[in-house]
Amino acid sequence: MATTALAAEASDKAPSRDVAQFKLDNGMQVVVVPDTRAPVVTHMVWYRVGAADEPRGKSGIAHFLEHLMFKSTEKIPSGEFSKIVSRMGGQDNAFTSQDATAYFQRISKDRLKTVMGMEADRMVNLRLTDKDVETEREVIKEERRSRIENNPSAILSEQMDAALHLSHTYGIPVIGWMHEIEKLDREDALAFYKDHYAPNNAILIVAGDVTPDQVRELAEATYGKVPANPKIGARARPSDPVAKAPRRVLLTDPNAGKPVFRRTYSAPSYQTDKPGDAEALDLLMKVVASGATSRMYRELVVEKKIASSISGYYAGHGLDSGKILIGGVPAEGVSLEKLEAEIDRIIADVKENGVSEKALERAKKVYTAEHIYEIDNQSSLARRYGWGLVVGATIEEIDGWPDALRKVTADDVKRVANEFLDMTQSVTGYLRPAESDVAKADKEPAPKADRS
Repeated sequence: MATTALAAEASDKAPSRDVAQFKLDNGMQVVVVPDTRAPVVTHMVWYRVGAADEPRGKSGIAHFLEHLMFKSTEKIPSGEFSKIVSRMGGQDNAFTSQDATAYFQRISKDRLKTVMGMEADRMVNLRLTDKDVETEREVIKEERRSRIENNPSAILSEQMDAALHLSHTYGIPVIGWMHEIEKLDREDALAFYKDHYAPNNAILIVAGDVTPDQVRELAEATYGKVPANPKIGARARPSDPVAKAPRRVLLTDPNAGKPVFRRTYSAPSYQTDKPGDAEALDLLMKVVASGATSRMYRELVVEKKIASSISGYYAGHGLDSGKILIGGVPAEGVSLEKLEAEIDRIIADVKENGVSEKALERAKKVYTAEHIYEIDNQSSLARRYGWGLVVGATIEEIDGWPDALRKVTADDVKRVANEFLDMTQSVTGYLRPAESDVAKADKEPAPKADRS
């Protein structure tokens, strides 16, 4: 941490970058992030559609389609997309979130036109067979079993999200509910594909050893040939009502190794906040609960030793809302109720007395340093712009984040703590280990022999 702080002190402003952006005639937004240190590029296509845009009853279709996009087109046989990228010496992958779906390759710059052509091809020419869909549906069901249903902590998070969002589709898991995944079919996938995959619903990010003119020429020759979809419009999502009461979730599970406390508060995002609130929330959680220098960690783990771990952060990059998260594991012999009471004590003190100027300045320096260090990673740089742009941020807002942080005062932090650490807008979760039936049976005394 000291190294990070010193680096931030040495250069407390992120270096400016000559980021270029333009639009193709079909509406596709293109962003070029120069990075000439090596003859490689990171090529990303971000679609303005995610799990929160799914039709009711079709949960998981956005993530399902992401998997199916690696099947066939008229030009590429089923399953060959990633193999072609690998044979060219590159890597590729994809991911789905609530607000976006993204596909990316890291490749030698002389292969950029090839991957652009491949990505443009599957933007409009995806071909699916019933066998492809059935096979991939089983893959996703197994993914859900391994990542969620066999993971008590993940189940708790999923249930808490469902309780936090009373109407908004952020309460539905990205991977989907199992009973709905089981019913997804080829027609569902193709309908979602045709509704959302088009150049005028996409952002192209190219970071690496290229110029804007080079990218424009390649993009026009590939993506520029894909027609726009005139049916694509603004996203329509339900909104959450203002909650009237705090909610609690209790999960007991024999697979839970240790008890876990978790708390989530509703909060605005960077796209829905009043100016400065999101930055203040970021700094609040950095000071109070994030990392070994945070107040909660110092008091509850190091000094009082009532917790074996504590963490917290502000998730503020959603299109429609954000949230504040706090979690911890009590030390041996300490109850979840005791840990919750201590966390609430610290929150109450922060709401009454705020945070120190010293702690606030340290948090600003840490965030600024992290922002600068991201520049050393080309993929992280591409993702920074992609995540921001896909939910409506501007290049100026993304680059100006450190400057916005510097404007936050201790009074701002205290104000957002009082406004958003509101129990009526929260969900509190307990995960308790439970003895399995097998364990209970093992502990029962053996029946006495019948000697009659």
